[in-house]
Amino acid sequence: MAHKPLVQKKVPTKLPHDKEGLFPERARVVIKFRDEIEVPYEDGIEKQADKFQLGPFKDLAKRYAGIKLLRTFRRHTPEKLRKLTERASQLDPTYRPVNFATYFYIEIDEIDKLEELAKELRSWPTIESAYVDRAGPDPYVNPADDDRSASQGYLDPSPDGIDAEYAWGFAGGDGTGQSIIDLERGWTLSHEDLASHGATCLHGTPSDSSRAHGTAVLGELCAADNTVGCVGIAPNIDTLNVVSFNGSARVDAIISAIDNLSFGDVLLLEAQVFPNATSYPNLLGPIEAYDADFDAIRLATALGIIVVEVGGNGTYNGPTLPTSPPAMNMDTYVNPSGLHILNRDPANPDFRDSGAIIVTAATSIAPHTRLAYAPHGRRIDCYAWGENIETCSSNPSGSTTDYTSSFSGTSGASPIIAGAALLVQGIAEAAALGFRFNPRQMRAILSNVTTGTRPATTETTKIGVMPNLRAIIDGHIIGLSPDVYIRDFVGDSGEPHSGPISASPDIILLPTSVANPQASFGAGSGTENSSTLGSTAEIGHDNFIYTRVLNQGGSAATNVEARVYWSEVATLVTPDLWHVIGSATIPNVLTGDVLTVSPAIVWPAAQIPAEGHYCFVGLIGNGRDPIPDPADFLDWDNFTRFIRENNNVTWRNFNVENNDPAPDPNTPKGFVQLRFLVPGAPDKARMMGLELISRLPKESKVILEMSLAADRLLSEWLPNAKIDKERGVILLPLKSTGRQILFNSILLPAKSRYRMRLLVHIPEKLRKHTYSVALRQIWEKMEVGRVTWNLVPNPTQDSKESV
Repeated sequence: MAHKPLVQKKVPTKLPHDKEGLFPERARVVIKFRDEIEVPYEDGIEKQADKFQLGPFKDLAKRYAGIKLLRTFRRHTPEKLRKLTERASQLDPTYRPVNFATYFYIEIDEIDKLEELAKELRSWPTIESAYVDRAGPDPYVNPADDDRSASQGYLDPSPDGIDAEYAWGFAGGDGTGQSIIDLERGWTLSHEDLASHGATCLHGTPSDSSRAHGTAVLGELCAADNTVGCVGIAPNIDTLNVVSFNGSARVDAIISAIDNLSFGDVLLLEAQVFPNATSYPNLLGPIEAYDADFDAIRLATALGIIVVEVGGNGTYNGPTLPTSPPAMNMDTYVNPSGLHILNRDPANPDFRDSGAIIVTAATSIAPHTRLAYAPHGRRIDCYAWGENIETCSSNPSGSTTDYTSSFSGTSGASPIIAGAALLVQGIAEAAALGFRFNPRQMRAILSNVTTGTRPATTETTKIGVMPNLRAIIDGHIIGLSPDVYIRDFVGDSGEPHSGPISASPDIILLPTSVANPQASFGAGSGTENSSTLGSTAEIGHDNFIYTRVLNQGGSAATNVEARVYWSEVATLVTPDLWHVIGSATIPNVLTGDVLTVSPAIVWPAAQIPAEGHYCFVGLIGNGRDPIPDPADFLDWDNFTRFIRENNNVTWRNFNVENNDPAPDPNTPKGFVQLRFLVPGAPDKARMMGLELISRLPKESKVILEMSLAADRLLSEWLPNAKIDKERGVILLPLKSTGRQILFNSILLPAKSRYRMRLLVHIPEKLRKHTYSVALRQIWEKMEVGRVTWNLVPNPTQDSKESV
């Protein structure tokens, strides 16, 4: 078929969408010949196309003026590239080697015909892929109306930040021993907060116009901990270097970075592209959308290098306007060949996984939501701050003292994730595991929903999580932090449970001090699992309380505080009932669940309340496993979560009572009285239930006694109650054995206090044995409090007054 002659017209020199000439890189078509095609790796190979049977390049030259076929990799020989792929194949069995020496660029004069050219080349049998490579601007936005951030909040604990400050307390947690290379266009490496790292540009010629961007990225990563400016996430990193793709192929820069990194090091890719300008005009996305970049990134991860990749920022509207929506939906994106290469759906055959960690941007304020221009979809692994980022800065002249509080975009989010990777790797290598995580392990760690900060519940798009370094360090992934706990019951392992919450064996009350509490109650004492070591106080002199703690964490816990409170006996012991007794410090609690006993906490005689029975509350913790704040328990949601999930708090309301009672004018003859409170929640009226658990002889009798005021509240559930008008109480006979629901769902007013007592009669002939009675308060099918009484035989000698 004959072709029309070229129409002579002015040849454009810039991209149609870049009239201002912002991007120094010229748009070109990237082609990859099939691996089996043997072709010399040299420029101008189109002149030998017939010899090597590459395709009809002579015909192309007639229709596309100035056509040139150029090597993509200009600093790396085919032999060097082949050795890298061979090593990658040895390290990663899933890696499919790529013949990088089949990648070429094609340049033509009329760049507005690049898409047309790429489409034609994709139909050639010798060519595996062809696409237009259009580099995007530096991937960040900096609108003039951004407010300055008050501080580097991305360093703070979750949910605000990644809690880098916590990681700094561990060996390796400040970046010691780790290396990173940043790929982008330019930096000011002599900045006052970066110069101490001695960074070198290993590839390319840095762009002066991009100094502010690169300097801000490095400031987030590793600004020095000195007397000026800010502090980076990994301030003590061992090796920091950079590679520039200004005036160079990105893939060539990536290979240079790979050549200077080792297994477990980090490569940050601060670049974005226009991945399909035909179907998605001016939409920016990750560089791995291009085949050559994907293959280079996959080579890096196969070699064990952690790759963190910018997700891209919305739609580019020119340098005078901020980046704006719409954002890339990676689940629906298709490349020029019509493939859904970024949709991680397991059922999608088009998906290809580079092994990189792709990052998107979210608000700086928690709960975090995706910024409108930020990409989303299953392929996104993590999000981080994309606004109000305080970090270093510079200008085209190379200022070394500039700072900014408004760095933003996925460019600002990605260094936060790269920094998290450096700290996790450093801790794992230096102190905890003695080895380095590989790229897929690191990606799984940082994107784990159980240890990451989820976005706001209102965020409907898929953006992954922001890593929570405290949860990663303390949890099962590294498990380095101490995890001290005090048991809720014998058999409590320190994990969330559904067992009793108020039968702790680890709060021991005695009328006299013990010379060696560790020998008496600690590991090897023979009393480790005893829950009857002491629960009776004597009136008239000081009493002594000992607490026992264990440590299931990855390191010893030093200076553990043990604090004890008392409360009236109640089925729900909320903090408004607590009265502090005192605290003691345990110097060292070894890891490995070694039961360790505190020094005595003195309960002064003058502070011991009047005769009666009382509940104890114990709190423990240290700097790395903090002691709970009692104020947190005033929030009902926190309270219900703490009693099950926080192993730093326990209750002991295990009360001892004689089963052969002394005469009491207000108690029926032969009955033991067990007084208690039924409280309401501290914040608002809530529906509650109450259950009796009785382990008494069948011949026993049990009666619940309450005031007439309580009767008005509970009357519809107590149809069998008897009224004693003279005393103003009602009496409800109960079963003496098994379980019995006293009321299932009663609205108890906030901070209400209903005083009640159980009256228990055990036949005299059976009083030589020990029995138990318990009441548990229930909210939404969950036990939130319990009182347990042990009814013991009356001792032969009882000359001491006790409570």
